[in-house]
Amino acid sequence: MDVPQFAADRLLLFGATGDLSRRKLLPSLCALDADGLLSDELHIIGTARSELDDAGFRNMAREALEEFLPADRRGSMAGFLNRLTYQSLDATTLEGFDALAAKVHEAGTGDGGLAIFLSTAPSLFKPTIAGLEKAGLTGEKVRMCLEKPLGSDLESSAKINDAVAAAFPEDRIFRIDHYLGKETVQNLLALRFANILFEPIWNSNVIEHVQITVAETVGLEGRVGFYDDAGALRDMVQNHMLQLLALVAMEPPTSFDATAVRDEKVKVLRALREATAGETVTGQYRAGASGGQAVPGYDEELGEASDTETFVAIKAHVDNWRWKGVPFYLRTGKRMPERVTEILVQFRCVPHSIFEGTGAGLQPNRLLIGIQPEEDITLSLMAKVPGLDEDGVRLREVPLAITMPDAFAEAQRRIAYERLLLDLIKGDQTLFVRRDEVEAQWQWIDHIRAEWEKQGKTPQTYMAGTWGPSGAIALTERDGVSWHE
Repeated sequence: MDVPQFAADRLLLFGATGDLSRRKLLPSLCALDADGLLSDELHIIGTARSELDDAGFRNMAREALEEFLPADRRGSMAGFLNRLTYQSLDATTLEGFDALAAKVHEAGTGDGGLAIFLSTAPSLFKPTIAGLEKAGLTGEKVRMCLEKPLGSDLESSAKINDAVAAAFPEDRIFRIDHYLGKETVQNLLALRFANILFEPIWNSNVIEHVQITVAETVGLEGRVGFYDDAGALRDMVQNHMLQLLALVAMEPPTSFDATAVRDEKVKVLRALREATAGETVTGQYRAGASGGQAVPGYDEELGEASDTETFVAIKAHVDNWRWKGVPFYLRTGKRMPERVTEILVQFRCVPHSIFEGTGAGLQPNRLLIGIQPEEDITLSLMAKVPGLDEDGVRLREVPLAITMPDAFAEAQRRIAYERLLLDLIKGDQTLFVRRDEVEAQWQWIDHIRAEWEKQGKTPQTYMAGTWGPSGAIALTERDGVSWHE
């Protein structure tokens, strides 16, 4: 693996009083502390607009941990809280950064470095970088972590990346995609590259198609302003789903280090064929039922009519030797019947069935990788039904299932941010997204949005609690494929 230049002994959290910090960052750090994975020297400095002192921030953190972290994962919560200090800051002005720098330097206890986690509105990235630079917080032992959204298209993303690159080289920039911190997503790499069984058949000769589904049961849930500007394509496909596609489709890297893994991912993203208008479907939910409860439509939640898509389905192609002719069907939406993220690898039928005419009911094999809410891997195989039958051999599909929590019962189920925060502190970029990946993703997404605009494409409606508009079914069925549900 790449050798990190330094381990951080200070972690500076921007947006430390916000929702992400309360729900994910502080609970993840406390859990790491409980497991003894944080150095004793690590100090955590929070900063945000809120006028708090150290004690006030610790009280806020305690309340967040009690709400969002199970009691058996908190360890010595008092010990963790003692790591925390706070400095209020208005990032739109340079005035407060010197006081912030003094707080950061005061927390330093050794020769370690500083890791900065920037969880703020993208409009604050540039002034924040300028303030850090003025205050001397961009030196060689400082690394920067960026939380999405990183722009709304290629142009705005490039502006953000340019602003960060003015103060930090690429090897000290860590772009978060929290899906890459999920155990089953990382297990996809282990499944492919630690088992000789799959790699020889992981290609167009044996695989017929791939489906990637990210379904949510929730609606806007307080994200009204952001979501209506973004929509499903930019909120989910541009980052999470394209990262999953890249991991499925990538060539074997030479080693498990940041450069090798990300080199192979970006090759896949650059090989994506531009999607035509006929290869995409958009939808927007209307009033229906979710979890047995009546729920309003998107327009009702928003309070006005909108052309923003809450559902998108895409037929994608990776134009390279391995995947030529294999469609990748991507589907994501809000107010779906269930919350699920999964990857289905559908294999081809056997070239010749010796059971023809026996009523055997031969089905092609498939591999189902569950990412959330359940982490599991299921390989469906054909097996003979036990017993005697006058009509000959009877076959039935039999699942070989690995449920990760059962297979590794002694392992803790972790928040995805735990892995990523630990890697940020250590300096390992393998599970973070490189700039050329981000730009390749945006280039593909921008083309789709341009096609929609040119065609005047507006979302089809679908009832909340269903699997999206009828056009999504037609997208696959015209190829003789059905969505896995």
